[in-house]
Amino acid sequence: MKKQTRIAITLIGALTALAAASCSNGGAEYKPGTAVKVGLICLHDNSSTYDKNFIDSMGRAAAALGTKIDGSPIIKTGIAEDNNCYVAAKDLVKQGCNVIFADSFGHESFMLKAAKEFPNVTFCHATGTKAKVANQKNFHNAFASIFEGRYLAGYAAGLKLQHMIDAKQIQSTNKDDQGNIKLGYVGAFPYAEVVSGYTSWYLGVKAVVSNIVMDVTFTSSWYDFDGEKAGARALADRGAALISQHADSMGAPGECESLGIPNVTYNIPLATECPNTYVGYSKIDWAPYYEAVVNATFEGKAIAGEINNNWTGTLGTGSVVYDAASAEDKAKVEQIKGELINGTRKVFDCANWTVKGEHLTTYLADVDDMGDYKPETEAIKKEGDKYYFDESGLRSAPYFDIAIDGITKLN
Repeated sequence: MKKQTRIAITLIGALTALAAASCSNGGAEYKPGTAVKVGLICLHDNSSTYDKNFIDSMGRAAAALGTKIDGSPIIKTGIAEDNNCYVAAKDLVKQGCNVIFADSFGHESFMLKAAKEFPNVTFCHATGTKAKVANQKNFHNAFASIFEGRYLAGYAAGLKLQHMIDAKQIQSTNKDDQGNIKLGYVGAFPYAEVVSGYTSWYLGVKAVVSNIVMDVTFTSSWYDFDGEKAGARALADRGAALISQHADSMGAPGECESLGIPNVTYNIPLATECPNTYVGYSKIDWAPYYEAVVNATFEGKAIAGEINNNWTGTLGTGSVVYDAASAEDKAKVEQIKGELINGTRKVFDCANWTVKGEHLTTYLADVDDMGDYKPETEAIKKEGDKYYFDESGLRSAPYFDIAIDGITKLN
C-alpha cells in the first residue's frame, strides 16, 4: 500500500473518531440558521391511533417548515418504554439529529438520561412531567389543553344524547334507579391524564343533559385492541347509552359500531369506519409544537410560549382539535369553543361538579412531580366569586385527579 494512501486512511479514521467523540461528548453542535435535523420516537406505529396522530402531525409540520428541516424527519416506531428509548435517542444523535421528540409517558426517564448525556441536542417529551424541576436546559415537556377538546367533544355527545332523548331512543336499561342516563368510558390507566380527560368529557355532556352518570373501565394498557373491545362490551352490558374512550386502538369504537352504540373517539375521526355510531372526536394536533421547537432552534431563540421548560398548546394555537358529526351540532359546539377561548366558560368550574356533595374551593395537586406523590400546589383559582380548577396552567401535563360525584370506576 502506498504511503499516501495509508496517510489518507489514517486521517479519515482520525476524523471519524473525532466526530464520534464529539457526538458522545454532547451531540453535534448546531449552528442557527442551518436546516434542523429532527427525530421522532414513537411507542407504536400507524396502527395505533395515538402514534399515528404524532406521525401525521410531524408530516404536516415538516411540510410547513420546508427548508428549515434537514431532509425528512427520522421516525422510529415500536420503541418500548424502557432502555430501548435511550438507545433509540442515542442512535438519532449519532445520525445528527438536533431535536428529538418522544411521544409516550413512559419514555420520559430515558429521554432525560439522553438529554443529560447530549447537552447540545434538544430533547422534547410529550405528556411528561419532569422538565419543570429537572433543571436540564435541553429537556422539555409539552402537552395541550386537551381537556377543552374533550369537553367540546362531550358537549357534542350531550347534543347527540338530547336528540336520542327527544326521539325516545333511551330505554329503561339505559337508566339507573334514580332515572339518570348511563354513559360509559374506556380508559387506559387511572392516571391524572386519563382522569382529567374523562371528567372533562363527562362535564361536557352534563352541560347539555344534566341527569347523567358514568362508568369508567380501565384496560391497564395504552394499546390493547381486545381489552378495549371487551371494555366497551362491558359498558354496553351495564346499559351505557353512549361511550367514549382514552385508549389507542379501534377496539372500543369498533365494538360500539357492532352494537349500535353512539361513540366519541380519540385522535382520529371515524365517520367512515363507524358510519352508524360516530358522534365526534378530539385530539391534540402536535404540528404547532413541532413547528415552535424547530423555529426556535433555527432562530437560536427560546421556544415561544414555554414556561419552566413546559409548553401548553391551546384551542387558540390550533393544538386542540374536536369534531361533531352533525352540522347543526357543530355550530352549537363552536359557540362553546368561543366561550372557552375568551374565558367566560371554564371546563372545571367548581359550581358544576361536587365531591361527596360538596363544591370545592381548595385542592392541593401534585404539580411538581418530585416522585413522592405528595400534593403541594394549590390548583383551584378564584375569579370574582367563582372557583375553578386550573388544569394545565401550572405545568403542561394534566394533574386533575379528583374523583367527582356521578362517575364510578369499575376497576
